[in-house]
Amino acid sequence: MRKLKKLPVGHCIDLRTYKRNRSLLIIHIKDHEFIIYEDGYEKNTHEVKLKGVRKLLKTLFKREFPRSNKIRMYELGEYDEQMRERKMKKL
Repeated sequence: MRKLKKLPVGHCIDLRTYKRNRSLLIIHIKDHEFIIYEDGYEKNTHEVKLKGVRKLLKTLFKREFPRSNKIRMYELGEYDEQMRERKMKKL
């Protein structure tokens, strides 16, 4: 949450499982508004304000990272459409 508050508009953060086969891409689109792309068991798009991010992330962590004790976080910089089509690690 601290990283999201400091994240500049237009930048994004990628959260992945330790095995890097599922992810959540969080993009800061406007002042206090975020888009979260879910790519794992389900592929969904969520648009949420800063106040609702914590609750939504808790729900998404339970669904996408049910047994993960470690979560990788990557700051990707400014968002580009190609970041959404990024490659996952093949198991």
